[in-house]
Amino acid sequence: MKLSYTKRFLKSAAKLPKTEQVKLAALLSKLAESPDHPQLHIKKLQPPLADYYSIRINREYRVLLRIVSPEEIILTKVGHRKDIYR
Repeated sequence: MKLSYTKRFLKSAAKLPKTEQVKLAALLSKLAESPDHPQLHIKKLQPPLADYYSIRINREYRVLLRIVSPEEIILTKVGHRKDIYR
């Protein structure tokens, strides 16, 4: 599975606390192996974000992504759950 990153994702990932950055790296390796991995807690979002999916890093932080093909995923944003869906 190919993972692509937007500039927005990379910038916001760099601003995460170090503990969440470590968890994010572990989750991204699992995502690259299999998007159906149970530890990802992946969910399809509702409109207006119907083209996006969410992965839970922990109770507070989420990753937004788009699955563009069975072989490619674009990671678009990472942040606190109160801000990520805006």
